[in-house]
Parts: sequence; C-alpha cells; structure tokens
Amino acid sequence: MQRLRASRTSISGSLAAAQLRKKALNSWAAIQDTFFSTKDIFERHKVVFTVGTSMASVATAWFGYSLRHLHDSRVDQRLESIEKAMRNSHLGEHSEIRKIVDSGSLSTSACVATAGTTLVIGYALGWRGGRWYANRQFKREQMKMLGQLRPKRWQLLGRVTTRDGYILSIQRIPVARPEEKARNKPPVLLQHGVLMDGITWLLLPPHQSLALLLADNGFDVWIANTRGTKYSRGHVSLAPTDAAYWNWSWDELVAYDLPATLQYVHDQTGQKLHYVGHSLGTLVALAALSKDQLLNMVRSAALLSPIAHVGQLTSPLARNAAENFIAETLYWLGIHEFVPRGEAVMNLLKDICKKPGVDCTNLLTSFTGENCCLSSSIVDVFLDHEPQSTSTKNMIHLAQMIRDGTITMYNYGDENENIRHYGKPYPPAYNMTTIPNDLPLFVSYGGQDALSDTKDVHLLLDSLKDHDGDKLVVQYRDDYAHADYVMGENAKQAVYDPLIAFFRLQ
Repeated sequence: MQRLRASRTSISGSLAAAQLRKKALNSWAAIQDTFFSTKDIFERHKVVFTVGTSMASVATAWFGYSLRHLHDSRVDQRLESIEKAMRNSHLGEHSEIRKIVDSGSLSTSACVATAGTTLVIGYALGWRGGRWYANRQFKREQMKMLGQLRPKRWQLLGRVTTRDGYILSIQRIPVARPEEKARNKPPVLLQHGVLMDGITWLLLPPHQSLALLLADNGFDVWIANTRGTKYSRGHVSLAPTDAAYWNWSWDELVAYDLPATLQYVHDQTGQKLHYVGHSLGTLVALAALSKDQLLNMVRSAALLSPIAHVGQLTSPLARNAAENFIAETLYWLGIHEFVPRGEAVMNLLKDICKKPGVDCTNLLTSFTGENCCLSSSIVDVFLDHEPQSTSTKNMIHLAQMIRDGTITMYNYGDENENIRHYGKPYPPAYNMTTIPNDLPLFVSYGGQDALSDTKDVHLLLDSLKDHDGDKLVVQYRDDYAHADYVMGENAKQAVYDPLIAFFRLQ
C-alpha cells in the first residue's frame, strides 16, 4: 500500500510538473507571439509607430509637469510657513515676499504651449524614427538575404506604387566603384520570372551574377520585385491575407507593375532603360511592347529563356498540373495565394540535399528541364530564398496558355464575365507581330529547356521575322535549360558577356 501511495504521489507530482511545464511553455509562446506581432506592427505601420511615439512624448511631458506641480506645491507650503514666521516678526507682507521669492506658478498657457511643442516634435521624431526603423530592418533583411553583396553597393529606395494600389520594392546597384557616379550611366532593369523574386539575379557569386557584372561594367542596375513576392507585399488598402489582394494574373503585371517600375527608374535616371527579363519576365515585356506601352522608356531588351507561346512545353510537372486543372481546383477551394514554399517542405528538401551522394540539382529537372551547369551549392542558395508566392489566378492563366496554346488575356471561363471585362465573349490576344521592328532585341534560348521549348521559341521568332536584321540577336545554347540562365556556373561566359556587349552597342 505504501508503495502504491508513493507511486500515486510520484505520478501526480509528475503530472503536475508536466502541466506546469505545459502552462509555462504556453505562456512563453504567448509572450513571443505578442512580441513578434507588436514588432511586426511597428515595422510595417509607420503611422502606428508615429502615434505611439507622439503619445509617449505627451505622456513624458505630462509626467514632467506633474513633478513640477508637486515641487511647486511643496515650495508654496514652505513659503507660507516662512511668510507666517515673518508676519509674526513684522518683517514683510505676503505680496512683498512673493516678489522676492516666487516659485514660478504653473500657467495654463505654458502647459499648452509646451505640450503642443512636445507633440509636434514627438510626431516628427516618431515619423522619421518609424521610417528609419522600418528601412533599417528592411535593409538588414535584404543584406542577410543577399549575403555576398557588399552593403556599400546596395541602395534601399522608396517603393513603387502601381495604379491599382500595389506597393513594390525596387533595389539599385549603381556602379562598381565609389568614385564613379550613377548619373549618365546606362540604366538596366532586371525582371525575374514566376515563383521567383529579385534574388534571381544574385544567386551566383559576385564575379558571376549578372547584376554585379553589369555594375562592374558601368551600368546603373535596378532590380524589380513583382507583387506578392517577399518584399513586394504592400498595398494602399489591402493586406496579403485578403482574397482581393491576390485577384490578379500576369495581365496586371503587364498593365500596372512593369509600366510603374519602368516609369520610376526612368524618372530617377532621366534616361531610357535596357531591360533584362527571364522566363515570365520576358512574357510580360513582350506583351507590354506589343501594346506599345514601354517604347518611350526602353532602349533595348534582352530575353533569357523567352516565354510567349507555351503550348508545346515539355515540363512534366507543369504540363500535368495544367492538364489536371490543379490551379483551378485550388482556386475553387478558396486558396488565392499560391505558396510553393512551405516551411516543412523546404526543411525536408534541405535535409535531403545534405545527405551524401544526393545531387539536388536534379530537383529542378522535372520542372525546368535538365540543367547542364548548376552546382549543388547553388541549389542550396536557391532553396534558402526561393521559390516565392504568386497568385493562384496567375497560375490558372499560365495553365490556360499551356492547354490552349494561345497568348491571350485571362479567360474567366464565362462569356458574360469576359464581356464584362473585355467587351467580348472571349479574351483578347496579345499580338507579338506588333512589336516595333527597330527595337534592339537579344534573345537567348536553350535546347534542354522544358518551359521555354525550342518549338515555342521558334513560334516567337516567326513573329519577329520582319525585325530589322541588325536589331535582333538570337543566341542558342544546346546544353542550356531554364535555370542555367540565372544559376549556371558558366553563364557569365556563355550568356552574360555577349549580353553586355549587345547593350554597349545600343
């Protein structure tokens, strides 16, 4: 019996300890959640930071006046006692003593003036401090993300706001050497593809990445980040948790994101831009150029792994997803943000890649084709930062292009909806033949590319058959697939050096 009682006591003690530990962990988790949510509010919402700082300033002023009032009250008490003693000694009157020793009364006007000044100063400091703090945090994350990039060469700029309210980040690498000035240096805008962001152009080491090579060669480099990616999730009225925030496809990138970004760089530099696009970044540019939207701002364009026609793409993963209406199913289930980067999945992939004998370059093969020139280390860097989110509607739009073999605007699947949006029962097509024949173009495609298949690229080149001969440079790499263009170890020699030479001629 004693053993039983002892065991019961130990069991109950263990249960109590476990419950206490559980409560302690829950409490600690709640504290952490509160801390990080508060931190997030202060980082994302400068107005909250401003108002909070202003309120703190006013509270400080009120506390100071309260202390002063307490001090004045005590001085008055001492004066009254001194006055009473002096009256008894017939040495003076109250008014005379006040003239000689005055505590300095607390006037309402002085309080209002000081509190108002404190509010203004506090608001100014809060606003500036909020901006400084948010930018400092943003820049720290950027530098952490880039790793190999030297801070002096990276400039954090203001955001680009599109006409439909999306707030995009854009970064700048002006020139390689501090003594040089960005002014009069030819600007170049780098635009990434789908499920990627601006890090695309900085995955390779500094002496191999296109962004830094361009800067080393005297170009003023600007890196775009499409809406919905890590650093372009802002909006003037919507949050990424709102379904309406994700109500867009690449049509909106053509109509809003690219023109706003180009206009921003054009306004900052006062010059026409060179443009480099990869994958979807080429489709967006081609579609915009076909509508004559960018010609007054674009000097030339380089299209790497060009995407226009995708009806013949051979990527098993992309084609199966399109033919089985995977994106449509997600959309019908109410999933408006397409998130390929789940934490558990990414950790699993990283663990697999660390195992001896595992070549993680094959991870991309089923999607991009067999890349010739990727190192396992570059795939590790890729998994640290990519892939990025996009809208499910955007994935539906791309799936429509794969199934139908057309280049049209988003098909709403209902004639009445199409009429409401386009004035006709079917979506309008983008006509690549309307791209001006005198616009300098550099086109580079690979024989192993499963997303930008050679047959589809030839359809695009047929659309450009009337292009001026001295304005169109076409490069074919038999061994290259989709990811080689941004992660290939020999991309500098194979693609980037010819591309830079092309830009110098324009």
